[in-house]
Amino acid sequence: MTPVLVRPAQSVDSDDLRRLAALDSARPLTGDVLIAVQGGDIAAAMSLDTGAVIADPFQPTANLVDLLRTAAHPAERSRPRAARFTLRAVGAA
Repeated sequence: MTPVLVRPAQSVDSDDLRRLAALDSARPLTGDVLIAVQGGDIAAAMSLDTGAVIADPFQPTANLVDLLRTAAHPAERSRPRAARFTLRAVGAA
């Protein structure tokens, strides 16, 4: 298993992000971007502003995209599901 690093993109990543967008036949991401680095290369990226995702089409990246979404919105993953219950009137006969 290859380790994955998820981190905010920095200015030094801009060329790599443009190449990744070209590989994915997509426009380059703008604004704040979160990246997933695997094997020393950026394999997937997600715009924190729009939620748009780009990924290397020559690698299996679905798990990386899920990881980016979880990292971008951790509260949504850890929020417990609403409890189901029935209200009953107190003292009802």
